[in-house]
Amino acid sequence: MKLLLATLIETSAAIVLNRERLPEAASISTDTRVLEPGELYVALRGEHFDGHAFVGAALERGACGVVVSDPAVVPAGAPALVVAETLAAYHAFAACARARLSARVVAVTGSAGKTTTKEFIGQLLEAAGFAPVATTPANENNEFGVPKLFLGLEPNVRAVVVEFGARHPGDILPLTQIARPDVAVVTNIGEAHLEIMGSREKLAATKFEILTTGAQPVLNADDDESSARGAVSTREPIWFAVRERAPSSLPKGRVVALLGRETLVVREPGETRHYAIDCSVPGEHNLPNVAAAIAAALAAGAPAQAVIEAIPSLALPHGRYERVRVGELDVIYDAYNASMSGTLATLGSFAREAAPRKIAVLGSMAELGSEAPAMHERVGAAAAASGLAAMLVGGEFAGDLARGACGAGFSDECIVVFGDGAQAVAWLRANARAGDVVLLKASRRYHLEDVLEGLRATHV
Repeated sequence: MKLLLATLIETSAAIVLNRERLPEAASISTDTRVLEPGELYVALRGEHFDGHAFVGAALERGACGVVVSDPAVVPAGAPALVVAETLAAYHAFAACARARLSARVVAVTGSAGKTTTKEFIGQLLEAAGFAPVATTPANENNEFGVPKLFLGLEPNVRAVVVEFGARHPGDILPLTQIARPDVAVVTNIGEAHLEIMGSREKLAATKFEILTTGAQPVLNADDDESSARGAVSTREPIWFAVRERAPSSLPKGRVVALLGRETLVVREPGETRHYAIDCSVPGEHNLPNVAAAIAAALAAGAPAQAVIEAIPSLALPHGRYERVRVGELDVIYDAYNASMSGTLATLGSFAREAAPRKIAVLGSMAELGSEAPAMHERVGAAAAASGLAAMLVGGEFAGDLARGACGAGFSDECIVVFGDGAQAVAWLRANARAGDVVLLKASRRYHLEDVLEGLRATHV
């Protein structure tokens, strides 16, 4: 999307160097590797990089000008906008791009399930006639990725589904001020990043910054923190939930609830509708993500019938309870990330797998703070209750996983500690049997995709 130069100058309070050499409008780039001639380069600073070092490269590649906070890096005669802080300017540019859109914007945050929910919402809106739909790519859900999404959009986009991640208190607020969502989904409040956040209260407060610009809240009726905050929300939430049978325990107000996989209940003021559906998304723990996505799509204005017709075709993103056939094994790869609540939910789904034998390969979870050992013990106990023939544990808290499993009655002879993916692969090659189902679950830093690829390599 091109933005007027005058708008860029005004919104960033920039001092302009060599304005006569700048175009009337330009699109924005922050990466000299993919910069196109005529784009305006913004020199961002991060924890491990400083874009000011690439100002010369940007101009050599054909940038029409640069946005910097240090004018000393600008070559003589080069056009530039000098701003107080380039990230703040980048956010201001993205907010301008958002203001030009007529699209419906749905934002998603939460401790677990946000990427899956984001993908489901995008798929439902696409099927419901909102194409073109733009969604946050991969995990670009932070202070750099969210503005990049909006600055890269074309004005004809009809719906945007944007994911908000947070690692520090206050991280969501600036993203909300850029996106100004019409609909805001909070999947749940768990334990992710407690080591950095400091407390669950700070985590919840940060996640609920998604509502600060007046979006329609879509909240989890089964999440205690969401229930408490939703009850005092300035705007009545739409609640999503999953129930096995009749929804007698649902909260008051507007509700979207799955009754198992075959019935959808939509309750609006004065009317409750039941729809027959066909939900084949694997993993019981993914059903709340489906319910959240349905609620968000309806809140964004998607016709109910179109949403219902799209439910059977919902597809999980890569690395989320992804079933892969490797030789005579079924491998469930769910190691894109891991929180305690998410891991417990995954193990709950794994316990329902019908297989002669089940094996869990569990790496550790990251950034859980002082409660990490106890949380890993709890996960180990849950794994022990999921009907395993063997459990492989690795990472920083492998001992706590094993301790929790043994405390729950699991035989220590069936617990294997692995140091890296190669060791896990070697054990599985030697001990797994035809028909076994193997779960791979850990935080991203433990690279359990190496286990999957190692198993695949033996069957090429």
